[in-house]
Amino acid sequence: MAVARHGDGRAAVLRALASQVHPVFMLPPIAASVFGGLVAGTFSTVAAGVHAVAIFAAVYTAHVKDGYVDFHRRGEDDDHPLTARGCRLALVAATALHVTALVGLWVIAGWGAVALTAPTWLIAYHHAPQLDTNPIGATTGYPAGIALSVLGGFYVQAGTLAVEPVGFAAVFLVLLTGVKVIDDAQDYDYDRSIEKRTVAVVLGPARARRVAFGLMVAALALVGVLAALPVFPASAALAVVPFGAVAYVARRADPELATMLLVRGAYLFLAVLVAAVWARPIS
Repeated sequence: MAVARHGDGRAAVLRALASQVHPVFMLPPIAASVFGGLVAGTFSTVAAGVHAVAIFAAVYTAHVKDGYVDFHRRGEDDDHPLTARGCRLALVAATALHVTALVGLWVIAGWGAVALTAPTWLIAYHHAPQLDTNPIGATTGYPAGIALSVLGGFYVQAGTLAVEPVGFAAVFLVLLTGVKVIDDAQDYDYDRSIEKRTVAVVLGPARARRVAFGLMVAALALVGVLAALPVFPASAALAVVPFGAVAYVARRADPELATMLLVRGAYLFLAVLVAAVWARPIS
């Protein structure tokens, strides 16, 4: 049976499988994994690489499973590059890669690393059709994966957890949940028509937007508080500036433009935090 829906041969299969690699959504979890390692202060490229592979496999699982459910089961999407069999084979391969990486993490850093990393696959696999049918699961799945990536990335380097990575994980969870609420609002009309209960559908677009920006403000305030304590390096507070400026511009934009701006703002936010943790220029 065919794996690719468009074309024949090995090249078509490779194109179909590669189509499920979405850099915009895959790079942040992997970057969060590396960031967690940098927070630890000691950095093994082998440990970081194995953890990054585990995170990549989890996110790839999410993309394949979402496409399989949305196209082959729900009939929501107009097209998909993989056949139903191709999706199942890709899921098996991604899961095998994730499990292999978990074994590597167990050897490198023990069961704690496995306990912090395995849930990323569970969230990914169950996002559709289980978690994406309620506002909490649909909104917090991806941010929770990012938070776990930070914690796991730290643990594989340090062999333990600490207040600082937990604080960073909390900040990303809250901040990206706010961004995800705005992102989901792009599909408000369609989601409402199929009774998909995103935050925008449950609260309405206007209230959902207020909740989203409230979460983002709370996350930025948390950065300031933890930098002042100081749990974070004092220079981490500088990350508030670029994201705050982008959020200010995005507050009146339509959901599509606001999402585009906020995602780029999140990249800037992470970049400043990486610089703050790595260089720690302000004592």
